[in-house]
Amino acid sequence: MKSLINLLFVTILVLLTSCATTAKFPVSSVTPAAEITAKKKQDKNNNYVIEVTAKNLASADRIDPSKKNYNVWIVTENNGTKNAGMLVNKNAKTASLKTSTPYDVKEIFITAEDQGDYSYPVGIEIARTSFN
Repeated sequence: MKSLINLLFVTILVLLTSCATTAKFPVSSVTPAAEITAKKKQDKNNNYVIEVTAKNLASADRIDPSKKNYNVWIVTENNGTKNAGMLVNKNAKTASLKTSTPYDVKEIFITAEDQGDYSYPVGIEIARTSFN
């Protein structure tokens, strides 16, 4: 009976984690305390839902040189680099972004910018990771 419960638990865990791909960002030299992760999954409309969560990310106005916000950028195979949006502070410890895109995201990176509506990155790159 105990092995059956363990098997059921493992099966449920595999099903829950198989739906999304998670990528962890390496430690940033600009914001070394930040722990940043990104998740990518496909929704029922075949769009890709991207979720970026940053814990302990210093405010953009506290880095050198000072900036106003953090922008998240996606890199696709055929459509180049796109602005996915800005990280929004939920509380003093967590900033996040959840967005949807029709493009299959291969790489994702974060920059510190003076504006949130740039069509290409011009600020300081904070961290970069890729989805395998």
